[in-house]
Amino acid sequence: MKIREAVLGDHQAIAKVHVDSWRETYRGIVPQTYLNQLSYADRATLWEKIIASDNTVFVAENEAGDIIGFGNGGKERSGDYPNYQGEVYALYLLTDYQQHGIGKKIVKEIASHLKGLQLNGVLIWVLADNPSVGFYQAIGGKKVDEESVDIGGKQ
Repeated sequence: MKIREAVLGDHQAIAKVHVDSWRETYRGIVPQTYLNQLSYADRATLWEKIIASDNTVFVAENEAGDIIGFGNGGKERSGDYPNYQGEVYALYLLTDYQQHGIGKKIVKEIASHLKGLQLNGVLIWVLADNPSVGFYQAIGGKKVDEESVDIGGKQ
């Protein structure tokens, strides 16, 4: 297993992980109609733009060189949390690769990147019903705030 910075050609594999992990993780949490309409092509376009910009994305590859997870982060976006200058924007890992320390390694790379940008304190938003909430607690995460969001017509 290898963690590295994403390159432009990785956008389609990242999109596949993004869509597949949403469909795996949020089944029964987010309306199925919303999950069904997620598009590999739309996510590929999004990740191509993100990688082409100044945003650093880290990918995890399995032994075969397939991208099985990814994450990125940067400056905290809302400005509402003065104790948290950094933010993890995305962290996704295919279900088959969870609980093997890979997510923790991706977070460590993101944290190191944020530290290099002199962004201290890291915020991450997680759906309350996300089965991985325990992962974030295990790596030291603490609840700071909560906010209601609408995803596919469900709060």
